[in-house]
Amino acid sequence: MSTVVSVVSSAPLTAGQATPVPIRSSHDREIARLAVPAFGALVAEPLYVLADTAVVGRIGTDELAGLAVASSALLTGYAIFIFLAYGTTAAVSRLLGAGREGSAAHQAVQGLWLAGVIGVVMTALVLGFADPIVELLGGTGAVRTNALVYLRISAIGITFQLLTFAGTGYLRGLQDTRTPLLVAIGAAVANLVIELVLINGLGYGIGASALSTVIAQAGGALVYLRLITTATSRLGAALRPDWSAIRRLGRAGWDLLVRTLALRMSLTLFTAIAARIGAEEVGAHEIAFAIWSLLALALDAIAIAGQAMVGRFLGAGDVGTARQVGRRMLELGTVAGIFAGAIVLIGRPVLPDIFSNDPDVLHLAGFLLLFVAVLQPVNGAVFVLDGLLIGAGDMSFLAKAMVGAALLTAPVAIAVALLGLGIGWVWGAITVLMLARLGVLALRWRSGAWAVVGAER
Repeated sequence: MSTVVSVVSSAPLTAGQATPVPIRSSHDREIARLAVPAFGALVAEPLYVLADTAVVGRIGTDELAGLAVASSALLTGYAIFIFLAYGTTAAVSRLLGAGREGSAAHQAVQGLWLAGVIGVVMTALVLGFADPIVELLGGTGAVRTNALVYLRISAIGITFQLLTFAGTGYLRGLQDTRTPLLVAIGAAVANLVIELVLINGLGYGIGASALSTVIAQAGGALVYLRLITTATSRLGAALRPDWSAIRRLGRAGWDLLVRTLALRMSLTLFTAIAARIGAEEVGAHEIAFAIWSLLALALDAIAIAGQAMVGRFLGAGDVGTARQVGRRMLELGTVAGIFAGAIVLIGRPVLPDIFSNDPDVLHLAGFLLLFVAVLQPVNGAVFVLDGLLIGAGDMSFLAKAMVGAALLTAPVAIAVALLGLGIGWVWGAITVLMLARLGVLALRWRSGAWAVVGAER
């Protein structure tokens, strides 16, 4: 049976005393081994959309707009179902720490079954409701036609992408982030090559762009299927579905789904309010948020290492090391956030020029980048804490914490809209959201209530 371990935090600091961040730690090598490839994979994954955008943009404006509408729906869905990776990582790393590698392979198989079931259902829903989805996202005329073509063909790849999430989670749980990096790079390159051949070489249209992505997604999924079936054969794990294990994954996935939906709805609310202030304001908001999202990829790499390592140490019953590793990652995440913030401050005069040539948009974007810069250390700590608690399997708390932070922030954001305040106040609401997340996650980490040891939480 799992045991809850109450961990007493280090002695409090005296007034005026600071805790210096050590230059080196015995855990740094392993953190880097996991975080650096994870960062590469996180950066490689958006290349699907970037490649499609670059190639389709040269076909025509209607095709590019159709791609934007369809990919918005697809990326939102993929963001929601990322729990297939996170939940599998947490479960597998615990089993690995407990010395149950065969059970870890069994867990990976169940993750694949869950991904397959969800993928088939989502494919059917997207194909059945493609028209209202595109209409809801504002697609009309030729844009609607192109969006429907791209969305319907891309729906075939949904199951492949979700299988890839589950396979990635398995390898991360085994403390392997290098293989997912190689698969992500290989899939991105394959997507681009196939797309160039079909569109630039053979003259096909936007449908070929979607098809090339589906082929690349299928290739990535097949790699993970081969890796997992090889592991199950070697370790004697069964390939058949285990519905009790799938239900456990589903429960953890539900909590992560609630967490992700609460976060996405909060971010969508901010964009909606910015859009109602004015065109220049929403343009500046999108520039600031694009830079924010790019930096989040870098900071999230440490969180992925946290998912893998904390789960492994808790599975082995080693709460002390789990806590040491977590503290070191918090130090590194905060320092990385300070560094990212400094980059934004230095680049603030020129970064907006990459996205727009409208003087009003550029002026507002430069102002909003001050918020982006100042919040980076907060983001670094929040993302790491999120990863540490996911690794600990503390999914129910994470769901409640994110819903609570969203409910706290929503009235602030709505007040900004009702009072007709400016775009800076929208980013003030974003600041409230991030500080609320930091406060509640830090308290949870300090309490030690997350420290449940054993092969299963």
